Amino acid sequence: MAPPVASGAHPTSRKPDAAVVRDALGVGIAVGLSGFAFGVTSAGAGLSIAQSCALSLLVFTGASQFALVGALAGGGGAYAAAAGAFFLGVRNAFYGLRLSQLLQVPRALRPLAAQWVIDETTAVALAQPDRRGARIGFTVTGLCLYVLWNLTTLLGAVGAEAIGDTDAWGLDAAGPAVFLALLAPMVRGTAERAVAALAVVLGLGLLPVLPAGVPVLVSALAAPVVLWAHGRRTARGATVPRRADAASARTDAAASSRAPDVAPSPTDGAAPSRTPDDDAHPEAPQEEER
Repeated sequence: MAPPVASGAHPTSRKPDAAVVRDALGVGIAVGLSGFAFGVTSAGAGLSIAQSCALSLLVFTGASQFALVGALAGGGGAYAAAAGAFFLGVRNAFYGLRLSQLLQVPRALRPLAAQWVIDETTAVALAQPDRRGARIGFTVTGLCLYVLWNLTTLLGAVGAEAIGDTDAWGLDAAGPAVFLALLAPMVRGTAERAVAALAVVLGLGLLPVLPAGVPVLVSALAAPVVLWAHGRRTARGATVPRRADAASARTDAAASSRAPDVAPSPTDGAAPSRTPDDDAHPEAPQEEER
């Protein structure tokens, strides 16, 4: 049985290992540098250097970390901030379901591999045409990003005092910008665009009236609402052709019942067909009348 391949990839194609490593390092370095922004933002939100580093070491999911410190910096409660970070991190569980089939990591290494199941490692792994490439991409991306993210988090938290006013630098926007850059290529269909638009409307509309961190949780309701509406629309569209097919079938049945169930008669003047008995017993010649 052939190993599973990523969606959209040709099962017989093979990508050189050097190209996979190059792509993985590019993603790991580009995203890992944004850990500096998280360290600065975390320190600006009132977290200590140890707390900022612990978040990167243990949580290690950039969007959830930025959501947590952003809610705390905005005056939100610890429970609302933690809930927003939790719901953003739940997506990694679904990534793990797909990657477990693709990578087939040995049982002893699964707890370590689970720590690296994030947006970037999943994207690089699924982009490879075979299991070997997916494993290399996942490992290189995860290792590079984990080391660099934690290192830059430490540098950002330590250097926050030297920078001064972090709001003046606008570094708090680095996390959302990275997250949007990763999310934008996935917004392709009508349903995805509708979910994104409704989430933006809910988040911005409820921001002035709800505590910090809560609008993010409410925005998560955009996905089930749009999927429910899309499902009903698809069901209605599928019902109309079925009714048309049923009406056409009834019409065909009525026409066939009215048609005569009689075999067509042979054409006038055509010679009758001979049977085997005719060949076995030819007719005797008639005598001429004298």
